[in-house]
Amino acid sequence: MKVGCIGLGDIAQKAYLPVLGARPGVELHVQTRTPATLARVADGLRLPAGQRHADLDELIAQGLDAAFVHAPTDVHPEIVTRLLEAGVPTYVDKPLAYELAESERLVGLAEDRGVSLAVGFNRRFAPGYTQCADHPRELILMQKNRIGLPEEPRAMILDDFIHVVDTLRFLVPGPIDDVTVRARTKDGLLHHVVLQLAGDGFTALGVMNRLSGSAEEILEVSGQDTKRQVINLAEVIDHKGQPTVRRRGDWVPVARQRGIEQAVLTFLDAVRAGKVLSARDALATHELCERVVHAVEERTGAA
Repeated sequence: MKVGCIGLGDIAQKAYLPVLGARPGVELHVQTRTPATLARVADGLRLPAGQRHADLDELIAQGLDAAFVHAPTDVHPEIVTRLLEAGVPTYVDKPLAYELAESERLVGLAEDRGVSLAVGFNRRFAPGYTQCADHPRELILMQKNRIGLPEEPRAMILDDFIHVVDTLRFLVPGPIDDVTVRARTKDGLLHHVVLQLAGDGFTALGVMNRLSGSAEEILEVSGQDTKRQVINLAEVIDHKGQPTVRRRGDWVPVARQRGIEQAVLTFLDAVRAGKVLSARDALATHELCERVVHAVEERTGAA
């Protein structure tokens, strides 16, 4: 199975290439326009010259069975379009694009061509989070905070807060009837944002503070006198009277803890089975992010 990886930055090197490079039956091809990075990464993976590519057309010409896109977000539309038009099942790191119209176009193109398109929402596969889907979820709270990183609203929401938005959508136990956004911006930069989703019998809150005292990710789901916390995707604390703590095993790979390995294998298994994956649900997350962007921009304009 020939699998291409386009873009060899930090996320590809730390999370995806260790999974793809160790998978039996996968002939891995890598592509980047940066010669030094291409040589260093390919050397580390011990890839022969025929599996190293500086040009996307050259990579596509290898007859790929699947591709993973980890290039910068602003070039996602161009790269994903070329892959889909070539009939290559494509997994793209979130988001599909910064502009909703481009994301809609890509999902439509994949459906028109009958080609799989998947978006890398790995938290849907992270063990600590998937287990929360079996827990009472009358109240859901997710925080994903950073230190000293205020940013332009659209980039922050689409590149980072989108994980919070998608995780809330994944965990809410019913249709969303109400969406509320609160935010603080200063000098055109987004400092923090709060998203509230509500429906029949549940409320979900997503929080991101880019001027927090620590870099952290905390998920809490509660209801029926029980609560489950997941801290940094690794530590699970169940509260029902006396707290019970479960920590990630010493030998559990980070890619498995964060759901990346499972997302990769699910995608590859679907490709092998000839199953076409749709990104239509992922598009709904992009649509909700666009609502958050507009709400923040309206508040910024009012200020």
